[in-house]
Amino acid sequence: MRASFGFVENIDHPDQYSPQKPRILRAPFHHHPREDSLSKGIALSVTASTLFAVMYYYTSLLTPLSGVEIFGWRMLLTVPCMTVFMLLSGEWRRVLELLRRIPALPKLIGGLILSSALLGVQLWLFMWAPLNGYSLDVSLGYFLLPLAMVLTGRIAYGESLSYLQKVAVFFASLGVLNELYQVGGFSWATLVVVVGYPLYFVLRKYLKTDNLGGLWVDMTLMLPVAYWFVRGGEQGFGVFDQYPALTWLIPLLGLISASALVVYIIASRLLPFSLFGLLSYVEPVLLLGVALLLGESIKPGEWLTYIPIWLAVVVLVFEGFKHLMRQRRP
Repeated sequence: MRASFGFVENIDHPDQYSPQKPRILRAPFHHHPREDSLSKGIALSVTASTLFAVMYYYTSLLTPLSGVEIFGWRMLLTVPCMTVFMLLSGEWRRVLELLRRIPALPKLIGGLILSSALLGVQLWLFMWAPLNGYSLDVSLGYFLLPLAMVLTGRIAYGESLSYLQKVAVFFASLGVLNELYQVGGFSWATLVVVVGYPLYFVLRKYLKTDNLGGLWVDMTLMLPVAYWFVRGGEQGFGVFDQYPALTWLIPLLGLISASALVVYIIASRLLPFSLFGLLSYVEPVLLLGVALLLGESIKPGEWLTYIPIWLAVVVLVFEGFKHLMRQRRP
């Protein structure tokens, strides 16, 4: 998901989910859009969500690579593309600003390593889940994430909840209670998304690295691990000799990943915060569709978990829509 890139970020990630304004998702870089830019921004935002969903399904085409190896290849191919984009767009200065802070704040290194690890777990899970029967659980985590960010804003920053946010929390609570009743708790994969991303965003805010430069550092710090995952995997770098089709399938993975990131950032610059936030709900729906396409299914007893959570999302979308309409009034 966009959140799968951690920008989700004041990625200001795309952060995509910001504890500062939990009632809507925040765009990374905001410019007041002209009317003629809205349609382009909407199309790009939907395209970004579609590309992330395609990547979610794409892992099933990369046999015999494991989820760990696919994660490694994704990082090795995406970071160079992201570097080029930042150099061309003038965003590289954010990396330099962050690096200049390190000598004065040596403890920042530990914070950056922790931040990179938190994001790395999410990106690994996004690649691993579809191959191991957890894609439905991860999609549920992304449905719950906006609610988790609302509660994070309340607990960590003392932000008050609006009436509609309280209604959304009530609906989501019904789904949570049913899941506790049915199986005693949520899947670990769901909890990793619901708990891990709020911790990641709060840490980025604390470190003052909640921008594109911080995301680049987080992803770059993953490269040694990504290299080790690929080199130490069952296939290694010799996979192209054994499976010639992967010669173009693996680079295409990097292209999809980098394109999704670039399109996401461009869309965030063309759209107002509230509209960008509403469109961010497209991705969990697409991820759910991919999970069903991969053969997973919602069991009869789980409908009472999913339906209240979907209702909670609808309530948040309605609130965001009302906020957007108020902004557009002359």
